[in-house]
This record gives sequence, structure tokens and C-alpha cells, in this order.
Amino acid sequence: MAGSETTGGELTKHEQLMQYIRDLPVGTRISVRQMAKEREVSEGTAYRALKEAEQIGYVSTKERIGTVRVDKRRRSHPEQLTFAEVLEIVQGSLLGGEEGLSKTLHKFVIGAMELDEMAGYIDAGSLLIVGNRENAHRIALAHGAGVLVTGGFGTGADVKQLADERQLPILTCRHDTFTVASMINRAMYDRLIKRKIMMIADLVEPSARTGSLKQSATVADFLKTSAETGFSRFPVVDEWNRVVGMITSKDVVGSAATQSVDKLMTRRPMTVAMNTPIASAAHRMVSEGIELLPVVDRQRKLTGVVSRAELLRAMQFANRPQQLGETFDALMWAGFTERRDEAGRLVFTGLATPQMSGPLGTLSEGVLTMLMQQAAARAADELGRREHMLENMTTYFLRAIAIDATLTIQPLMIEASRRHVKVEVQVMQDGDVMAKAMLTAQTIDAS
Repeated sequence: MAGSETTGGELTKHEQLMQYIRDLPVGTRISVRQMAKEREVSEGTAYRALKEAEQIGYVSTKERIGTVRVDKRRRSHPEQLTFAEVLEIVQGSLLGGEEGLSKTLHKFVIGAMELDEMAGYIDAGSLLIVGNRENAHRIALAHGAGVLVTGGFGTGADVKQLADERQLPILTCRHDTFTVASMINRAMYDRLIKRKIMMIADLVEPSARTGSLKQSATVADFLKTSAETGFSRFPVVDEWNRVVGMITSKDVVGSAATQSVDKLMTRRPMTVAMNTPIASAAHRMVSEGIELLPVVDRQRKLTGVVSRAELLRAMQFANRPQQLGETFDALMWAGFTERRDEAGRLVFTGLATPQMSGPLGTLSEGVLTMLMQQAAARAADELGRREHMLENMTTYFLRAIAIDATLTIQPLMIEASRRHVKVEVQVMQDGDVMAKAMLTAQTIDAS
């Protein structure tokens, strides 16, 4: 009996934790230890509740961000490429197994080895990249893997039939194996980078929770919807659910109850898409003083709304992620080390590598501009947990910089306020100033 009571108690606690998670505002970060302490349960019980919440879609876990409360209808992260996407990437054609194009692959294997060795590397969900070796094609399909035949070669009728039977695609393209592997590898890295950036789709609030108004709605309809939802601003949509305006309580003040909202609304409002990064949306909202943004699809149909408060709260957990090491900025900046000078100011030192060269064989002006931006961003980071979006930059390229030169980059904070920061950056070689920049960035206060 005692064991049954304990189990029943755990179930009750579990239900309470699930309700607690559901009631958290979208964008709130939560951890096992925090929830266990606040709700006075064991960490094991808290862990099980968070895992179930993640499976249902109430929370999302991201590296260096943590577990964040998201809307249940958030995007499903496209973590893996499908065979159909690979077919498009390599500009190939399908030989068989069409019903398997929607399946995903977790790795690719280059078939430059003996068949016995190859079999040890192939498993279900992988892609074998190989030339016109039909025995290898059969082995891959038998192991549950798709096949990409390089060099423009085809395959036998029996292999195509096997691909159809096992619903595994067999593709062909004209590129060589190295080129194909490079193209797919690049696509995988791009997918990984996108996955680690928090998008609007992670936080989008369904329009059903805040409501929207038709063009034909009246001020009376606005007041009724506002009283029911507790909100004071709504997107206005046409008969096809396309966003055509925004209406707020300020817009209806002094208007007759029968006045239609299309005469009072702000037309052509700013909108965002599901794949808009939250940092970009937050910058737009802060700079324009906007409290609510409609989220639309490609036809401008309303799919949800996102508030300024939600975005700024989420920004606390979406600061610049250090793991995006495959972006061009990160690759160029990776060779620079940080130190302090005698006055305690930041100084960055690094080498102008051949990768940074421009058409004339000297350091590219574009790369040099990026390096100065990176140095300024590091200086702004020291102001605390606030994000900054570059507004303008004036650059002076004083002298050409040779490849293999050792550079010293020093940012100097000129002005810092609640809304803006101004940073001067200079690039030196052997004590000579080679380039300078003055940057102004808008502060997005996420505190």
C-alpha cells in the first residue's frame, strides 16, 4: 500500500509540475535544479517533467541557451537533411526509391574502400556516395542506406527495383565524389548554424490567444475583443486572413462605436516571418517603438503575433552563441587573441592570413571592416547583459595591409547610454595606424 501511495503522490506532483511549466510565460528559461527548488520536488521528478514537456512541445532545449518555454506550435527544427534536399543540392536525378525521398540522413559515407570494409560503415539512415559499383549499391540498400552515384553513372534494373521495394532513394549526379561530399557537408553545417539561432517560430504566440479583427469590424468589436483577451492592440486582416493593418486602443479613442476599424488602423504595418531571428525582430521593435508584431507567411497571411516583452525576455537566453564556429565572421576572428594593455583596455592581436586577402593580394577591406566590428562588439559586451545592433559605421582605410602581417586591434568606448553605444576602433601594424572606424550601435536592453 505504501508503494502505491508513493506512486500516486509522484503522479500528482508530476501533474502539478506540468501545469507549472504550461503557465510559464513564453521565453522563460527553466532548469531542473531551479524547478526542483521552487516546487520542492526531487531533481529526478523535475527532470521527468521537463523531458515530457519537451516531447509535447512546451519547452525547447538549445546549446548555451538552455531550456526555454516556447509556444507548443513552435517550429520543428530541421536538424537533418532529407534525401530530397540532397537531390536538389547536387542537382541530380532520381533513379529509384522515390517514396524514400522524404526520409532523413544522419551521415554520409564515401565508398572509396573494399566492400567488406564499406559494410561496416553503412547503417540505416546513412547515404553512400560512390561511383558505378553496383555491388556497393546493393549492399547499401540492404543495410537501409540511400545511394548517390557520382560521375553521371547509372545502375542496374535490379538495383532500382530493390530501391523501390525498400523505399530508399538511389540518386545520380554528374559531380565527382569530392565535390559532392563538399556540397553536402556545407549544407549540413549551414543547417547546424540555422538550428542554433533562435527564431520567431520558437516564440510565436498563436493569433487565437490574442485575436485579430476583420476590416469590417467596428470600434465596438475592438472594445469587446479587448475586454475578452485583455490586449489593447490587434492585427487587422482581410477576408483571406492577410494582414492589412494594426489597430490599438489609442486609434479608437473618441470614435463612434459603429466606426469601422479600417478607417482608423495603421496600414501596411511592419511584420515578421517565422524564420526571422529574434534579434532582428527585437531591433526593429525597439528602434520603431512597436509593441506587437504580426507574424505572417509568404502570402502575408496571419499565423501569430509576437510581443516586444516576449522578444526582450527571450534575448536574455539568445545572446551571441559561441558555437557558431562555421560562420565566416567566426572563422576570420578565430585567430585573434584578447589581452589588456597597461590601462586595462581591450586589445586584440592576430595574423592577416591568406584567406583574408582581396583581389590585389592585400587584406580585403571587407574582412578588415568585419574585424573592426568584432572588436567593437567585444567592447560593447563588457557593458553587461545587453545586446547591440550596428546602426552605422564610418571607416577609414589609411594604408594597405600585407598578408601575414601581425595586427593589433583596439576598441575604445566613446559613449554608452541606455539606447546607444559609440565605439572607436583602430587597427595597427608595427605601431602604425592602418585603418580606423567609428561605430554606433543600438542597445537592446534584455534585462
